[in-house]
Amino acid sequence: QVQLVESGGGLLQTGGSLRLSCAASGIVEAIGDMAWFRQAPGKQRELVARISRRGITNYADSVKGRFTISRDNAKNTVYLQMNTMKPEGTAVYYCATEERGRDYWGQGTQVTVSS
Repeated sequence: QVQLVESGGGLLQTGGSLRLSCAASGIVEAIGDMAWFRQAPGKQRELVARISRRGITNYADSVKGRFTISRDNAKNTVYLQMNTMKPEGTAVYYCATEERGRDYWGQGTQVTVSS
């Protein structure tokens, strides 16, 4: 099994920056893509960004140019640098990965952007 632990959430003002981290532990040798999702109050969980083991990335249109996903395979950690934050970025951010066809999720970290 794989365990994911997010950190770095918090409260920030519009236009501010925040960096989220997610560390994977357990059976990590076969971890594939790693991703960040978010779920705002009353809304469905949505994909924010995804990165393959080789570093190929893709982003939701709403965050392109402002967010950067990266990973350190040696540390089994994925990061999400969030810049120019907007109030609509307020959500619980979840880290996710898959290993041998099974999906794993972190517990989530709250990000609140004040206007």
